[in-house]
Amino acid sequence: MPKLLRATIGAAITSFALMSTALAQVANDEDTLALAALLDNSSFDRAQLMIANQMQFWQPVLDTLLVMQPDGTIVPSLATGWAYNEDNSILTLKLREGIAFTDGAPFDGEAVKANLDYLKNGAGQNSFMMEFVSEVEIVSPSEVRLHLSEPDPTLIDNLTVVGGAMASPASFTGDTAATLIGTGPYVYDTATSVLGRQYVYTRNADYWDAAAFPFERITITPMNDQVARLNAIKSGQVDAGLGEARTVADAEANGLKVHKSDVNWLGVTIADRNGKLVPALADVRVRQAINMAFDTESILKFVELGFGRLSDQIFPTGSEAYIPELDEVYAYDPEGAKALLAEAGYPEGFAVVMPELAAYSNFNPILEQQLGAIGIKVKWEKIAPNATIPELRSGKYPLFILNFGYQGSWAEYRKFTFAESAWNPLGAVDPAFSEMLADVQYRTGDDQVEGYRELNRYMVENAFFAPWYRRDTIYLTNAETDVSMRATNAVPHIRDYRKAE
Repeated sequence: MPKLLRATIGAAITSFALMSTALAQVANDEDTLALAALLDNSSFDRAQLMIANQMQFWQPVLDTLLVMQPDGTIVPSLATGWAYNEDNSILTLKLREGIAFTDGAPFDGEAVKANLDYLKNGAGQNSFMMEFVSEVEIVSPSEVRLHLSEPDPTLIDNLTVVGGAMASPASFTGDTAATLIGTGPYVYDTATSVLGRQYVYTRNADYWDAAAFPFERITITPMNDQVARLNAIKSGQVDAGLGEARTVADAEANGLKVHKSDVNWLGVTIADRNGKLVPALADVRVRQAINMAFDTESILKFVELGFGRLSDQIFPTGSEAYIPELDEVYAYDPEGAKALLAEAGYPEGFAVVMPELAAYSNFNPILEQQLGAIGIKVKWEKIAPNATIPELRSGKYPLFILNFGYQGSWAEYRKFTFAESAWNPLGAVDPAFSEMLADVQYRTGDDQVEGYRELNRYMVENAFFAPWYRRDTIYLTNAETDVSMRATNAVPHIRDYRKAE
Protein backbone atom coordinates (compact mmCIF):
# COMPACT_ATOMS: atom_id res chain seq x y z
CA MET A 1 0.00 0.00 0.00
CA PRO A 2 1.52 3.38 -0.99
CA LYS A 3 2.79 5.51 1.85
CA LEU A 4 0.42 8.43 1.18
CA LEU A 5 -2.65 6.16 1.15
CA ARG A 6 -1.59 4.45 4.37
CA ALA A 7 -1.08 7.85 5.96
CA THR A 8 -4.61 8.85 4.98
CA ILE A 9 -6.04 5.66 6.46
CA GLY A 10 -3.85 6.13 9.53
CA ALA A 11 -5.37 9.55 10.17
CA ALA A 12 -8.76 7.89 10.68
CA ILE A 13 -7.54 5.46 13.33
CA THR A 14 -9.03 6.21 16.73
CA SER A 15 -7.56 3.52 18.90
CA PHE A 16 -6.95 4.62 22.47
CA ALA A 17 -3.21 4.00 22.20
CA LEU A 18 -2.87 6.34 19.25
CA MET A 19 -5.21 8.97 20.57
CA SER A 20 -3.39 9.09 23.90
CA THR A 21 -0.18 9.91 22.06
CA ALA A 22 -1.81 12.51 19.78
CA LEU A 23 -2.12 12.14 16.02
CA ALA A 24 0.43 13.80 13.77
CA GLN A 25 0.00 17.47 12.92
CA VAL A 26 2.02 17.29 9.69
CA ALA A 27 0.94 14.67 7.17
CA ASN A 28 3.34 11.88 6.30
CA ASP A 29 3.92 11.97 2.53
CA GLU A 30 6.51 10.54 0.14
CA ASP A 31 9.07 13.24 0.90
CA THR A 32 8.72 13.06 4.67
CA LEU A 33 10.64 10.86 7.09
CA ALA A 34 8.23 10.42 10.01
CA LEU A 35 9.74 8.93 13.16
CA ALA A 36 8.23 7.74 16.43
CA ALA A 37 10.39 8.48 19.48
CA LEU A 38 10.38 6.45 22.69
CA LEU A 39 11.09 9.57 24.78
CA ASP A 40 10.21 13.23 24.37
CA ASN A 41 12.94 15.80 23.82
CA SER A 42 14.48 17.12 27.04
CA SER A 43 15.97 20.39 25.81
CA PHE A 44 17.50 22.11 22.80
CA ASP A 45 20.03 23.89 25.01
CA ARG A 46 23.43 23.07 23.51
CA ALA A 47 24.80 22.16 26.95
CA GLN A 48 21.90 19.79 27.66
CA LEU A 49 21.86 17.75 24.45
CA MET A 50 21.39 14.01 24.86
CA ILE A 51 22.55 10.85 23.11
CA ALA A 52 20.73 7.49 22.83
CA ASN A 53 16.98 7.79 22.13
CA GLN A 54 16.92 11.60 22.23
CA MET A 55 19.76 12.19 19.79
CA GLN A 56 17.37 12.29 16.84
CA PHE A 57 15.77 15.54 18.06
CA TRP A 58 18.92 17.63 17.50
CA GLN A 59 20.71 15.74 14.72
CA PRO A 60 18.63 17.18 11.83
CA VAL A 61 19.78 20.70 12.76
CA LEU A 62 23.28 20.32 14.21
CA ASP A 63 26.21 18.99 12.24
CA THR A 64 29.03 17.46 14.26
CA LEU A 65 32.73 18.08 13.76
CA LEU A 66 33.23 14.43 12.78
CA VAL A 67 30.85 11.64 11.73
CA MET A 68 30.88 8.02 12.79
CA GLN A 69 29.52 5.69 10.13
CA PRO A 70 27.40 2.66 11.13
CA ASP A 71 30.44 0.36 10.89
CA GLY A 72 32.35 2.56 13.36
CA THR A 73 34.57 4.31 10.81
CA ILE A 74 35.06 8.01 11.55
CA VAL A 75 34.99 10.43 8.60
CA PRO A 76 35.17 14.21 8.13
CA SER A 77 32.21 16.54 8.54
CA LEU A 78 32.58 20.14 9.75
CA ALA A 79 36.16 19.19 10.53
CA THR A 80 37.90 18.02 7.36
CA GLY A 81 41.03 16.74 9.08
CA TRP A 82 42.33 15.92 12.55
CA ALA A 83 45.62 14.82 14.07
CA TYR A 84 47.25 14.40 17.48
CA ASN A 85 50.74 15.46 18.38
CA GLU A 86 53.26 12.84 19.53
CA ASP A 87 52.10 12.54 23.14
CA ASN A 88 48.35 12.95 22.44
CA SER A 89 48.25 16.20 24.42
CA ILE A 90 47.04 18.36 21.51
CA LEU A 91 44.38 17.54 18.90
CA THR A 92 44.44 19.79 15.83
CA LEU A 93 41.24 20.16 13.80
CA LYS A 94 41.07 21.59 10.27
CA LEU A 95 37.65 23.17 9.70
CA ARG A 96 35.47 23.20 6.61
CA GLU A 97 35.42 26.65 5.05
CA GLY A 98 32.52 28.60 3.58
CA ILE A 99 29.92 27.21 6.02
CA ALA A 100 27.39 29.39 7.86
CA PHE A 101 24.77 28.76 10.51
CA THR A 102 21.21 29.31 9.34
CA ASP A 103 21.09 32.60 11.27
CA GLY A 104 23.91 33.88 9.03
CA ALA A 105 26.73 33.57 11.59
CA PRO A 106 29.93 32.03 10.20
CA PHE A 107 31.11 28.58 11.21
CA ASP A 108 34.75 29.10 12.16
CA GLY A 109 37.26 28.64 14.94
CA GLU A 110 35.45 31.13 17.16
CA ALA A 111 32.22 29.12 16.84
CA VAL A 112 34.00 25.86 17.66
CA LYS A 113 35.59 27.34 20.77
CA ALA A 114 32.26 28.80 21.89
CA ASN A 115 30.51 25.43 21.51
CA LEU A 116 33.15 23.37 23.28
CA ASP A 117 33.52 25.85 26.14
CA TYR A 118 29.74 26.09 26.55
CA LEU A 119 29.42 22.31 26.79
CA LYS A 120 32.34 21.96 29.21
CA ASN A 121 31.05 24.68 31.53
CA GLY A 122 27.40 23.63 31.35
CA ALA A 123 25.53 21.33 33.69
CA GLY A 124 24.52 18.77 31.06
CA GLN A 125 25.19 15.09 31.64
CA ASN A 126 27.46 15.01 28.58
CA SER A 127 29.74 17.82 29.74
CA PHE A 128 32.22 15.04 30.61
CA MET A 129 32.99 14.80 26.89
CA MET A 130 35.09 17.94 27.29
CA GLU A 131 36.49 16.96 30.70
CA PHE A 132 40.12 16.81 29.61
CA VAL A 133 40.04 19.74 27.17
CA SER A 134 41.87 22.43 29.13
CA GLU A 135 41.99 25.00 26.32
CA VAL A 136 40.56 25.52 22.84
CA GLU A 137 43.17 27.52 20.93
CA ILE A 138 42.02 29.35 17.77
CA VAL A 139 44.91 29.13 15.31
CA SER A 140 42.92 30.66 12.44
CA PRO A 141 39.29 30.79 11.30
CA SER A 142 39.81 27.32 9.79
CA GLU A 143 41.97 25.65 12.45
CA VAL A 144 41.72 25.00 16.18
CA ARG A 145 43.84 23.08 18.67
CA LEU A 146 42.34 21.25 21.63
CA HIS A 147 44.86 21.17 24.48
CA LEU A 148 44.33 18.22 26.84
CA SER A 149 45.20 17.97 30.52
CA GLU A 150 45.63 14.21 30.00
CA PRO A 151 45.02 11.80 27.11
CA ASP A 152 41.36 11.11 26.33
CA PRO A 153 40.93 7.95 24.23
CA THR A 154 37.23 8.79 23.71
CA LEU A 155 37.61 12.35 22.45
CA ILE A 156 37.48 11.55 18.73
CA ASP A 157 34.34 9.42 19.25
CA ASN A 158 32.76 12.19 21.34
CA LEU A 159 33.29 14.69 18.52
CA THR A 160 30.88 12.59 16.41
CA VAL A 161 28.02 13.10 18.88
CA VAL A 162 27.21 15.70 21.56
CA GLY A 163 30.87 16.62 22.07
CA GLY A 164 31.16 17.78 18.46
CA ALA A 165 27.68 19.21 17.84
CA MET A 166 27.89 22.76 16.51
CA ALA A 167 25.13 25.29 17.29
CA SER A 168 25.13 28.99 16.52
CA PRO A 169 26.70 30.77 19.51
CA ALA A 170 23.84 33.28 19.32
CA SER A 171 21.51 30.49 20.46
CA PHE A 172 23.35 30.15 23.78
CA THR A 173 21.40 33.08 25.19
CA GLY A 174 17.66 33.54 25.64
CA ASP A 175 15.29 30.58 25.52
CA THR A 176 17.89 28.00 24.53
CA ALA A 177 15.65 25.12 25.59
CA ALA A 178 13.00 25.87 22.98
CA THR A 179 14.87 26.25 19.70
CA LEU A 180 18.04 25.22 17.90
CA ILE A 181 20.14 26.86 15.17
CA GLY A 182 22.84 24.96 13.33
CA THR A 183 24.53 24.34 9.98
CA GLY A 184 22.81 20.99 9.45
CA PRO A 185 20.68 19.53 6.66
CA TYR A 186 17.41 20.71 8.22
CA VAL A 187 15.97 23.73 10.01
CA TYR A 188 13.75 23.34 13.07
CA ASP A 189 10.26 24.59 12.14
CA THR A 190 9.08 26.40 15.27
CA ALA A 191 5.84 27.54 13.62
CA THR A 192 4.62 24.00 12.88
CA SER A 193 6.16 22.10 15.79
CA VAL A 194 4.26 21.47 19.01
CA LEU A 195 6.54 20.71 21.97
CA GLY A 196 5.77 17.31 23.42
CA ARG A 197 3.59 16.38 20.48
CA GLN A 198 5.43 16.66 17.18
CA TYR A 199 8.75 18.18 16.09
CA VAL A 200 9.06 19.28 12.46
CA TYR A 201 12.23 19.91 10.46
CA THR A 202 12.38 21.29 6.90
CA ARG A 203 15.27 21.07 4.46
CA ASN A 204 18.08 23.61 4.71
CA ALA A 205 18.32 24.81 1.10
CA ASP A 206 21.94 25.91 1.55
CA TYR A 207 23.27 22.72 3.10
CA TRP A 208 26.69 21.69 1.83
CA ASP A 209 25.98 17.92 1.59
CA ALA A 210 22.29 17.73 0.69
CA ALA A 211 22.64 14.44 -1.26
CA ALA A 212 23.35 12.59 2.00
CA PHE A 213 19.82 13.36 3.25
CA PRO A 214 17.09 12.23 0.80
CA PHE A 215 14.01 13.55 2.63
CA GLU A 216 12.55 17.04 2.27
CA ARG A 217 11.29 17.12 5.84
CA ILE A 218 11.44 15.11 9.06
CA THR A 219 8.82 14.78 11.78
CA ILE A 220 9.40 13.20 15.18
CA THR A 221 6.41 12.22 17.34
CA PRO A 222 7.02 11.11 20.95
CA MET A 223 5.24 7.78 21.60
CA ASN A 224 6.29 5.99 24.77
CA ASP A 225 3.67 3.25 24.34
CA GLN A 226 4.88 0.26 22.32
CA VAL A 227 1.40 -0.55 20.98
CA ALA A 228 1.00 3.04 19.80
CA ARG A 229 4.34 2.94 17.96
CA LEU A 230 3.57 -0.35 16.26
CA ASN A 231 0.09 0.76 15.19
CA ALA A 232 1.44 4.08 13.95
CA ILE A 233 3.96 2.32 11.68
CA LYS A 234 1.40 -0.20 10.46
CA SER A 235 -1.08 2.56 9.60
CA GLY A 236 1.42 4.89 7.92
CA GLN A 237 1.28 7.65 10.52
CA VAL A 238 5.04 7.17 10.97
CA ASP A 239 7.70 5.32 9.02
CA ALA A 240 9.90 3.95 11.80
CA GLY A 241 10.29 3.45 15.53
CA LEU A 242 11.59 1.16 18.26
CA GLY A 243 9.95 -2.24 18.67
CA GLU A 244 10.21 -5.05 21.19
CA ALA A 245 10.65 -8.80 20.97
CA ARG A 246 6.93 -9.33 21.53
CA THR A 247 6.03 -7.10 18.57
CA VAL A 248 8.22 -8.85 15.97
CA ALA A 249 5.66 -11.43 14.84
CA ASP A 250 2.92 -8.82 14.42
CA ALA A 251 5.30 -6.47 12.60
CA GLU A 252 6.48 -9.13 10.15
CA ALA A 253 2.90 -10.30 9.53
CA ASN A 254 2.05 -6.74 8.49
CA GLY A 255 4.96 -6.36 6.09
CA LEU A 256 7.20 -4.23 8.28
CA LYS A 257 10.97 -4.57 8.24
CA VAL A 258 12.57 -5.77 11.47
CA HIS A 259 16.11 -4.49 12.12
CA LYS A 260 18.27 -5.74 14.99
CA SER A 261 21.44 -4.44 16.59
CA ASP A 262 23.69 -5.45 19.47
CA VAL A 263 23.62 -2.29 21.61
CA ASN A 264 22.59 -3.15 25.16
CA TRP A 265 23.60 -5.61 27.86
CA LEU A 266 21.25 -6.63 30.65
CA GLY A 267 22.31 -8.03 33.99
CA VAL A 268 23.22 -7.24 37.57
CA THR A 269 25.58 -4.40 38.40
CA ILE A 270 27.62 -5.28 41.49
CA ALA A 271 28.09 -1.71 42.70
CA ASP A 272 29.45 -2.58 46.15
CA ARG A 273 32.62 -4.38 45.04
CA ASN A 274 34.54 -2.96 48.00
CA GLY A 275 31.93 -4.17 50.51
CA LYS A 276 30.91 -0.80 51.99
CA LEU A 277 27.27 -1.81 52.40
CA VAL A 278 27.53 -5.59 52.17
CA PRO A 279 31.00 -6.82 53.25
CA ALA A 280 30.50 -10.16 51.49
CA LEU A 281 30.59 -8.46 48.07
CA ALA A 282 34.24 -7.50 48.55
CA ASP A 283 35.13 -11.20 48.13
CA VAL A 284 35.61 -12.15 44.48
CA ARG A 285 34.25 -15.63 45.20
CA VAL A 286 30.93 -14.13 46.26
CA ARG A 287 30.73 -12.05 43.10
CA GLN A 288 31.57 -15.10 41.01
CA ALA A 289 28.83 -17.04 42.81
CA ILE A 290 26.32 -14.35 41.83
CA ASN A 291 27.33 -14.84 38.19
CA MET A 292 26.72 -18.59 38.54
CA ALA A 293 23.31 -18.14 40.19
CA PHE A 294 21.33 -17.14 37.10
CA ASP A 295 19.83 -19.43 34.47
CA THR A 296 20.48 -16.85 31.78
CA GLU A 297 19.66 -19.20 28.91
CA SER A 298 16.12 -19.67 30.20
CA ILE A 299 15.71 -15.96 30.98
CA LEU A 300 16.72 -15.05 27.44
CA LYS A 301 14.42 -17.69 25.96
CA PHE A 302 11.28 -16.97 27.93
CA VAL A 303 11.54 -13.25 28.72
CA GLU A 304 13.19 -11.98 25.54
CA LEU A 305 11.80 -14.72 23.25
CA GLY A 306 15.37 -15.53 22.25
CA PHE A 307 16.13 -12.08 20.83
CA GLY A 308 19.64 -11.67 22.18
CA ARG A 309 22.97 -13.37 22.80
CA LEU A 310 24.34 -14.86 26.01
CA SER A 311 27.50 -13.17 27.24
CA ASP A 312 29.49 -12.75 30.46
CA GLN A 313 31.18 -9.51 29.29
CA ILE A 314 29.79 -6.01 28.83
CA PHE A 315 31.35 -5.41 25.40
CA PRO A 316 29.67 -6.19 22.04
CA THR A 317 31.40 -8.10 19.26
CA GLY A 318 32.26 -4.85 17.43
CA SER A 319 34.26 -3.46 20.35
CA GLU A 320 38.05 -3.49 20.36
CA ALA A 321 37.84 -4.84 23.92
CA TYR A 322 35.72 -7.87 22.98
CA ILE A 323 37.20 -11.33 23.65
CA PRO A 324 35.08 -14.24 22.31
CA GLU A 325 35.87 -16.71 25.08
CA LEU A 326 34.63 -14.26 27.73
CA ASP A 327 31.08 -14.88 26.54
CA GLU A 328 31.15 -18.25 28.34
CA VAL A 329 32.99 -17.94 31.65
CA TYR A 330 30.23 -18.58 34.21
CA ALA A 331 27.92 -21.56 33.69
CA TYR A 332 24.60 -21.78 35.52
CA ASP A 333 25.59 -23.76 38.61
CA PRO A 334 23.66 -22.96 41.82
CA GLU A 335 25.36 -25.78 43.75
CA GLY A 336 28.78 -24.53 42.71
CA ALA A 337 27.71 -21.00 43.66
CA LYS A 338 26.68 -22.16 47.15
CA ALA A 339 30.05 -23.89 47.54
CA LEU A 340 31.84 -20.65 46.65
CA LEU A 341 29.78 -18.74 49.21
CA ALA A 342 30.66 -21.31 51.88
CA GLU A 343 34.33 -21.14 50.94
CA ALA A 344 34.18 -17.34 51.31
CA GLY A 345 32.73 -17.72 54.81
CA TYR A 346 29.02 -17.35 54.05
CA PRO A 347 27.57 -20.88 54.23
CA GLU A 348 24.20 -19.44 55.33
CA GLY A 349 24.28 -16.68 52.75
CA PHE A 350 23.43 -13.05 53.49
CA ALA A 351 20.84 -10.37 52.69
CA VAL A 352 20.97 -7.48 50.22
CA VAL A 353 18.67 -4.53 49.57
CA MET A 354 17.84 -4.04 45.90
CA PRO A 355 15.80 -1.25 44.27
CA GLU A 356 12.40 -2.32 43.00
CA LEU A 357 12.23 -0.74 39.54
CA ALA A 358 8.89 -0.51 37.74
CA ALA A 359 10.51 -0.87 34.31
CA TYR A 360 12.16 -4.16 35.37
CA SER A 361 9.35 -5.61 37.46
CA ASN A 362 9.16 -8.78 35.35
CA PHE A 363 12.72 -9.62 36.44
CA ASN A 364 12.15 -9.17 40.18
CA PRO A 365 10.77 -12.70 40.80
CA ILE A 366 13.71 -14.14 38.86
CA LEU A 367 16.24 -12.19 40.90
CA GLU A 368 14.58 -13.09 44.18
CA GLN A 369 14.20 -16.79 43.37
CA GLN A 370 17.60 -17.45 41.79
CA LEU A 371 19.65 -15.43 44.26
CA GLY A 372 17.59 -16.97 47.06
CA ALA A 373 18.43 -20.44 45.77
CA ILE A 374 22.11 -19.87 46.61
CA GLY A 375 21.40 -18.19 49.95
CA ILE A 376 21.25 -14.48 49.05
CA LYS A 377 18.02 -13.02 50.38
CA VAL A 378 16.72 -9.99 48.48
CA LYS A 379 14.91 -7.19 50.30
CA TRP A 380 13.13 -4.82 47.91
CA GLU A 381 12.92 -1.05 48.22
CA LYS A 382 10.41 0.59 45.88
CA ILE A 383 11.73 3.39 43.66
CA ALA A 384 9.58 6.02 41.94
CA PRO A 385 9.85 5.65 38.12
CA ASN A 386 10.93 9.26 37.65
CA ALA A 387 13.69 8.83 40.26
CA THR A 388 15.24 5.66 38.88
CA ILE A 389 18.57 7.02 37.62
CA PRO A 390 19.28 9.38 40.55
CA GLU A 391 18.42 6.61 43.02
CA LEU A 392 20.64 4.03 41.31
CA ARG A 393 23.51 6.52 41.29
CA SER A 394 22.94 7.53 44.92
CA GLY A 395 25.15 4.82 46.42
CA LYS A 396 22.28 3.27 48.39
CA TYR A 397 22.20 -0.08 46.62
CA PRO A 398 24.86 -2.82 46.51
CA LEU A 399 23.22 -4.60 43.57
CA PHE A 400 20.76 -3.54 40.90
CA ILE A 401 19.49 -4.68 37.52
CA LEU A 402 19.68 -2.28 34.60
CA ASN A 403 20.02 -2.23 30.83
CA PHE A 404 23.19 -0.43 29.65
CA GLY A 405 24.11 0.71 26.15
CA TYR A 406 27.57 0.74 24.60
CA GLN A 407 29.39 3.99 23.79
CA GLY A 408 32.88 2.80 22.91
CA SER A 409 35.69 0.73 24.41
CA TRP A 410 37.36 3.33 26.61
CA ALA A 411 34.02 5.04 27.27
CA GLU A 412 32.82 1.91 29.08
CA TYR A 413 35.80 2.01 31.43
CA ARG A 414 35.19 5.71 32.05
CA LYS A 415 31.52 5.00 32.72
CA PHE A 416 31.98 2.18 35.25
CA THR A 417 35.43 1.74 36.74
CA PHE A 418 37.04 4.99 37.86
CA ALA A 419 36.32 6.05 41.45
CA GLU A 420 34.38 9.07 40.16
CA SER A 421 32.68 7.28 37.23
CA ALA A 422 29.02 8.08 36.62
CA TRP A 423 28.02 4.42 37.09
CA ASN A 424 30.35 3.58 39.97
CA PRO A 425 27.96 4.91 42.65
CA LEU A 426 29.88 3.52 45.62
CA GLY A 427 33.28 4.54 44.26
CA ALA A 428 34.52 0.95 44.14
CA VAL A 429 38.18 0.69 43.16
CA ASP A 430 40.58 -2.19 42.67
CA PRO A 431 44.20 -0.96 43.04
CA ALA A 432 45.60 -3.43 40.51
CA PHE A 433 42.88 -2.57 38.00
CA SER A 434 43.36 1.17 38.57
CA GLU A 435 47.06 0.80 37.81
CA MET A 436 46.18 -0.97 34.58
CA LEU A 437 43.68 1.79 33.68
CA ALA A 438 46.28 4.50 34.14
CA ASP A 439 48.72 2.61 31.92
CA VAL A 440 46.22 1.89 29.12
CA GLN A 441 45.03 5.51 29.02
CA TYR A 442 48.48 6.58 27.84
CA ARG A 443 48.95 3.81 25.29
CA THR A 444 48.22 4.24 21.58
CA GLY A 445 47.31 2.10 18.58
CA ASP A 446 47.43 -1.70 18.82
CA ASP A 447 49.11 -1.50 22.19
CA GLN A 448 46.12 0.36 23.59
CA VAL A 449 43.68 -2.14 22.03
CA GLU A 450 45.55 -4.96 23.74
CA GLY A 451 45.23 -3.01 26.98
CA TYR A 452 41.45 -2.74 26.51
CA ARG A 453 41.29 -6.53 26.28
CA GLU A 454 43.46 -7.04 29.34
CA LEU A 455 41.13 -4.77 31.32
CA ASN A 456 38.06 -6.64 30.03
CA ARG A 457 39.50 -10.01 31.04
CA TYR A 458 40.29 -8.68 34.51
CA MET A 459 36.74 -7.35 34.94
CA VAL A 460 35.15 -10.66 33.94
CA GLU A 461 37.47 -12.87 35.98
CA ASN A 462 37.01 -10.63 39.03
CA ALA A 463 33.25 -10.41 38.48
CA PHE A 464 32.79 -6.65 38.44
CA PHE A 465 29.32 -7.34 36.97
CA ALA A 466 26.97 -10.27 36.44
CA PRO A 467 25.89 -9.79 32.81
CA TRP A 468 23.06 -12.03 31.61
CA TYR A 469 22.95 -11.39 27.88
CA ARG A 470 23.10 -8.78 25.16
CA ARG A 471 19.58 -7.80 24.22
CA ASP A 472 18.68 -7.39 20.57
CA THR A 473 17.52 -3.84 19.99
CA ILE A 474 14.49 -4.15 17.71
CA TYR A 475 13.81 -1.33 15.27
CA LEU A 476 10.87 -1.33 12.86
CA THR A 477 10.46 0.44 9.52
CA ASN A 478 7.79 0.27 6.84
CA ALA A 479 8.46 -1.18 3.40
CA GLU A 480 9.31 2.22 1.88
CA THR A 481 11.98 3.09 4.44
CA ASP A 482 15.37 1.48 4.99
CA VAL A 483 17.95 2.10 7.67
CA SER A 484 21.42 1.09 8.84
CA MET A 485 21.72 0.07 12.49
CA ARG A 486 24.57 0.85 14.88
CA ALA A 487 26.24 -0.91 17.81
CA THR A 488 26.61 2.39 19.67
CA ASN A 489 23.04 3.74 19.76
CA ALA A 490 19.59 2.30 20.36
CA VAL A 491 18.07 4.25 17.45
CA PRO A 492 19.68 5.12 14.10
CA HIS A 493 21.29 8.46 13.43
CA ILE A 494 19.28 10.74 11.13
CA ARG A 495 21.81 10.20 8.34
CA ASP A 496 21.22 6.42 8.52
CA TYR A 497 17.74 6.57 6.93
CA ARG A 498 17.07 6.28 3.22
CA LYS A 499 14.22 5.55 0.86
CA ALA A 500 13.92 1.86 0.01
CA GLU A 501 14.88 0.99 -3.55
